[in-house]
Amino acid sequence: MSAPVQLPYEQPDPMRPAPLLRESQVRGPIHAVRTAVGDSGWQVTGYEEVRRLLDDDRLGRAHREPEKASRTGESAMFGGPQGDFDTEQADHRRMRSLLQPHFSPKRMRALRARVETLTAALLAELAAAGPPADLHAALALPLPIAVICELLGVPFEDRAQFRAWTQAAGDITDRARSEQGLTELFGYGRQLVARKRAEGDADADVISRLAATDGVSDDEAAMMGMFLLFAGHETTVTAIDEGALWLLAYPQQWQALVEEPSRIDAAVEEILRAPGLGGGGIPRYARTDLEIAGVHIREGELVLLDNGAANHDAGVFADPDSFDIGRPAVPHLSFGHGARYCIGAPLARIELQVVFLQLAARFPTLKLGCATDELVFNANVLTGGLAALPVTW
Repeated sequence: MSAPVQLPYEQPDPMRPAPLLRESQVRGPIHAVRTAVGDSGWQVTGYEEVRRLLDDDRLGRAHREPEKASRTGESAMFGGPQGDFDTEQADHRRMRSLLQPHFSPKRMRALRARVETLTAALLAELAAAGPPADLHAALALPLPIAVICELLGVPFEDRAQFRAWTQAAGDITDRARSEQGLTELFGYGRQLVARKRAEGDADADVISRLAATDGVSDDEAAMMGMFLLFAGHETTVTAIDEGALWLLAYPQQWQALVEEPSRIDAAVEEILRAPGLGGGGIPRYARTDLEIAGVHIREGELVLLDNGAANHDAGVFADPDSFDIGRPAVPHLSFGHGARYCIGAPLARIELQVVFLQLAARFPTLKLGCATDELVFNANVLTGGLAALPVTW
């Protein structure tokens, strides 16, 4: 086994895999790493291995001795262990059982029309303002915020406030800022839950329904509501930004979608597969000794399941580093797999489908307003993404 690789990888081109990541993948599906804060761990980059381990209950988010656990970064949300080691699996099943009904196919289908209306309004404003424009500020940022606010019952007028807190909570370099953001966000969630209980409309929105559920405390409802608020807009903002970037950086792919809107489903899956390179992976901790691809992992060790690298496994995806909306269907791992598969995946797909269908129809001549190497990415935030996306038409 070679010396541990230091994360994060140097990535000269944000749209190409880091050279050192590619070298590591060639050597095998698992390798030793040092995290950004200097802790030891293992990174798994092979598609089959990542897919299998995402649904392996020998790995978890909790740690028997959390104060001794390796950390991936300074984020209070995801930088280290989460949950109670002894009850983690039961706690996770309970959380999913409480949240799953709010993301049922029926509820998501009902939401699509609203997403279409919100998107059309934002694109009308974009057209009226005229080129050039920042697609991040005009569309990628406000749309997911508006959608998740309506779904959860969070006042849209509070968006600047809670956006600042979610950005702080996701800071991977400043623990104090991350902890403060998380504290503010949770306090805000408790205020919302108290307001929903006082209003008494048990079916008004997700937070109202959670607050009205037997056995769910105010703290638990606030925690779940604020988790959904963070995950439900931060990740989708990034997906819209990066989806537009990949489509416009490959003009022939953008033109193919403009000419054949029926390709939208395939386009969205490629948008979900293509980015996510160099992030390190989804953190898990070994709950027991186990073996991964011939490597012995000891209980308590950090295992990073790099779904971004797995989505670019050349043994599974032909020409993996190109962007191709005509790519043969192979399930990507961007939403995870198995018991921890992302509950919000149907909503994210709806938003991406609506956004890129309407964008292609309304702005068929859309193109990037700068070279890709001039774009600025948010390196200090958990979800990454672009600070701005200049476009013209």
